[in-house]
Amino acid sequence: MTYKHILVAIDLTEDCLPVVQRAQALAGDAELELVHIIEPMAMAFGGDVPMDLSLLQEQQFEQARARLDAFAAQYPQLPAARRHLLYGQPRQEVHRLAGELACDLIVVGSNGRHGLALLLGSTTDDILHGAPCDVLAVRLSKRP
Repeated sequence: MTYKHILVAIDLTEDCLPVVQRAQALAGDAELELVHIIEPMAMAFGGDVPMDLSLLQEQQFEQARARLDAFAAQYPQLPAARRHLLYGQPRQEVHRLAGELACDLIVVGSNGRHGLALLLGSTTDDILHGAPCDVLAVRLSKRP
């Protein structure tokens, strides 16, 4: 099967380099899209934060935009129109964007968690379940 439109979900760490490289290797003539999801701070704190986080979230968004643009500058086939920076729950936003863009493959990184981390779930596992298309989980090497 040849893929025509690939969505690459990254976390903007060094670990995402192999994810983009694998997507490129599969792409051939396919269009590549890059997405990074910022989880709202209220979600990270369980939603019960007694202060306005809008200024912090705006700064977080601006920093992530700069990091995404710097990262994507390494890949000339990823112009600004194919870089997506979204707020929300990663699984929902990746699935929504993949459907909206009619992607036929989502590529994500996987740390291959075991034990308690596996029971608690991960973003990769969330994306795998209920995706509107095929998902490739690229195994990331463990750091020493």
